[in-house]
Amino acid sequence: MPRKILVVDDDEGVRALLTSAFGVAGYTVVAAATAEEALELIARESIQVAFVDLQLPGMSGLDLCRKMRKDRAVDILVALTGHASVFDLVACREAGFDDYFTKPFDPSALVRTAQDAF
Repeated sequence: MPRKILVVDDDEGVRALLTSAFGVAGYTVVAAATAEEALELIARESIQVAFVDLQLPGMSGLDLCRKMRKDRAVDILVALTGHASVFDLVACREAGFDDYFTKPFDPSALVRTAQDAF
C-alpha cells in the first residue's frame, strides 16, 4: 500500500513546497486548498497522514481535524499555523491533532514527522 500524505493549505506555495519535499522522500502526496476539498479527497482515497493549516477559508483546520477524527479518516494529523499561541496548541490537542508546527517551518522536520508516523 502506498504511503499517502494529505497536505491542506490555502497557500499554493506551501502546498507545492510540501508536495515536493514529501514526494522526494518517497511519499504519495495529495493536496487540497480547502477543508471541503480535503474531505472530498479522503472520501475517495486511503490517506494515513495529514498536514493541515489551521487558517483555511470556509471550514477551519480545527473543525476539519475534529471531523477527520470522528470519521477515523486519517491516522496521524499534524497542524500547521502561522499564528502560534498557547491557546492554539491547546485547541489543537483538544481537536485531536498529534503534532503542531509553526510557519515558517523546515520542510525536513515535517518529512521526519511523516517518517515517524509511518
